[in-house]
Amino acid sequence: MIHLDTSFLIPALVPGSAADKQIRRWLRDEEDLGMSSVAWSEFLCGPVGAAEVDLASGILQEIAPFGAADALVAARLFNRSGRRRGTLADCMIAAVAIAADAAVATANAKDFERLGVETFGVVAV
Repeated sequence: MIHLDTSFLIPALVPGSAADKQIRRWLRDEEDLGMSSVAWSEFLCGPVGAAEVDLASGILQEIAPFGAADALVAARLFNRSGRRRGTLADCMIAAVAIAADAAVATANAKDFERLGVETFGVVAV
């Protein structure tokens, strides 16, 4: 399972982009793609139109909820990583990925690697 971060999904919706090509490879290889409800919420904040939301929805096999157990893990990650401003959402996304035993596809690999989450970046083509 690979969870998409917003920073990966947005460029993946641009036809011919490296992220688009990577998504197509994963789909061709029948890799399960998901996203946390936290990252999905970030994506929906846009600006995105109905066409982009429909396209993204068609790529994802699941939008994983953020629950109470995830909140506990996210808080631990946040506190352990130095309580850095602007990182709580990444900790929340990481917590859902950890619960799903998923890697995170992101343009910001360092943000998630420091939280102990396996990451995928864009592979140049």
